[in-house]
Amino acid sequence: MARILTLTLNPALDLTLRLDQLQPGAVNRCHDFASHAAGKGLNVAQVLADLGHSLSVAGFLGRANAAPFESLMHKRGFHDLFVRVPGETRSNIKLAEADGRITDLNGPGPQVEAEHLRQLEGELAPLLAGHDAIVVAGSLPRGVAPEWFASLLRRLKASGVPLAVDSSGAALSAALGVAPWLIKPNEEELAEACGSDLDAAVRGLRAQGIEHVLLSRGAAGVDWHGPGIALRAMPPRVAVASTVGAGDSLLAASLHGLLEGWPAERSLRLATAVAAQAVTQLGFGIHDREQLARLEAAVQLQSLEQ
Repeated sequence: MARILTLTLNPALDLTLRLDQLQPGAVNRCHDFASHAAGKGLNVAQVLADLGHSLSVAGFLGRANAAPFESLMHKRGFHDLFVRVPGETRSNIKLAEADGRITDLNGPGPQVEAEHLRQLEGELAPLLAGHDAIVVAGSLPRGVAPEWFASLLRRLKASGVPLAVDSSGAALSAALGVAPWLIKPNEEELAEACGSDLDAAVRGLRAQGIEHVLLSRGAAGVDWHGPGIALRAMPPRVAVASTVGAGDSLLAASLHGLLEGWPAERSLRLATAVAAQAVTQLGFGIHDREQLARLEAAVQLQSLEQ
C-alpha cells in the first residue's frame, strides 16, 4: 500500500451533540454526544489507514490540549509531524438534529507565528520524496496567510508527489492558482471561488492543469471529472446521523482507488459508498465492512457529457 502525507493546518476537537430539533434561545437537551480529535486531513488519514495505507500527519497543534490528538495518532500508528504552538487547538461544536441538519459552531484556532511556519516547512522538506501522495485539507488558522499557503502548495507540487487539496474560501482560491493534481470542492465552495456556472468552472480548472475535479453534491452524489473520466455517482439512501466527515471520506477513498490504479467506475463506487457510510455514524473511519459492501452495490453511476 501507499505512503501518504496529510496536512491539517487547523485541526479541531469536535464535540458532536445529537438532539431531536434545535430550538434557538431555549434550553436544548441532547440525547447523545461524542468528542473526537479531528480536522479534515486527520479525518482523511483515518479512512486511508482503514484502507491499508501508511500515514504521516502534519500541521499545527496547540500545546495546551494536544493529548487527544496524540492519543489518536498513537492508536492509529500515524507518524506525527505536527508542529506544537502555544495555546489550545480550537474546539468545534456540531449540533446534529434528527432530520440530518448540522449546525456548526467553530472556534478560533491558535495563533501561528512565522517561526512555526518555518519549522513546518523544514520538517516536511526532506520527507516529501518518500510519499506517494500528499493531501492538504481544511481551513487556515490565525497567522497563516493565503499567500504563504499558496507558496507551501507550490513547494509540495514541485516535489513531484501527487497533491490533493480540499479547502474553501481564500485557501481554495489560493490552491486553484497552484493547480494541484486533485481538488474536492462542494458546489457552494466551487461557486464561491469560480462563479455559479459550475460546468464552465470545472472545464476551466481542468484546462489550467488540475487533472481531477471531484465535485461533491451532498445527497445528490458526486461528479468526477478527470483524464477520460466524466462520471456521476448517486449514493443510496441512508439514515443520517451526521454529515461530518462525509467529504473527507469521499476524498480518501477516491485517492485510494487512484493510487491502486483501479478503473474510475470502481474507485467512484467505493468512494461514494464510504461517504454514504460516514453519514450513518459519529466519528471517522470504516467500521462495518458488510454495510459498506451493501452500500457499494447500491451506488448508481451514470456518464456525464465530456
